[in-house]
Amino acid sequence: MTDGAPECAALAEALRGVRARTGLSLAALAERTAYSKSSWERYLNGKTPVPRQAVEALCATAGEPPGRLLALWELADAEWSGRARLSRPAPQPSSVAEPTDAGSEGAVPRRLGRRRWPIVVAGGAAALTAVTAALTVPDSGTGGPTGLTVSPALDPPPECHGATCDGMDPGRASCGLPGRADSLGPPHHTRTGTGVEIRYSSVCAAAWGRIWHAKVGDVLELSAPGVRPRKVVIDSTADTDVYRFTAMIGAPDRTGLRLCFTAAGKTDRECFRA
Repeated sequence: MTDGAPECAALAEALRGVRARTGLSLAALAERTAYSKSSWERYLNGKTPVPRQAVEALCATAGEPPGRLLALWELADAEWSGRARLSRPAPQPSSVAEPTDAGSEGAVPRRLGRRRWPIVVAGGAAALTAVTAALTVPDSGTGGPTGLTVSPALDPPPECHGATCDGMDPGRASCGLPGRADSLGPPHHTRTGTGVEIRYSSVCAAAWGRIWHAKVGDVLELSAPGVRPRKVVIDSTADTDVYRFTAMIGAPDRTGLRLCFTAAGKTDRECFRA
């Protein structure tokens, strides 16, 4: 680990911010991802290098585009691996003499001791500029910034497919990672302003419902012919500011999927087809 590197500190701070927006404890975050509570504690506090897949898993859990955090990860990974140090020019020692003009054999070489600081300051400024730029990298529209290397599509591999996904959490099963799931049809806004949509993973051949801007007591249910419906209940204020998901339905046939929303304290439902 490269202690004190601004790139690593910036990534850790950004990860903590995303985790805070999920409203999840470290234990709950561990339950929804493939990484333990102790691992998340080290990642969020900058104690150990963070796997790229952990960054993607956190973004998927929070329902946030991963582009900004992956740009920060690229800079931090260059520090952890030593690539950043290898690419930096070596500072000039203070005893190195500046070459004299040709024909000035009697000239006294000038020392560069006072000229090292612009090199060091410029290098530090460049690193900080890179971190600042990464914080504002726009998404390319595909979930990541243009020019970044995409992780292998099946790393980590999904834990289920089709009917074996019934009742499983899309995050923990690695079905909801970036690049593995898309909205099935447009997102819908209910009469109360809550957003809902059906998510579908072709990799897992499974679907689930997603809800956001919800209120305590709201209920979202996903159903399909011949299988048990799956629902999520918004039961705390921590759930109102983040995406929440139903469990999955193994649904290779997407046409029969139906998503129904019930507002807190109401009995009538608003339903949407895939």
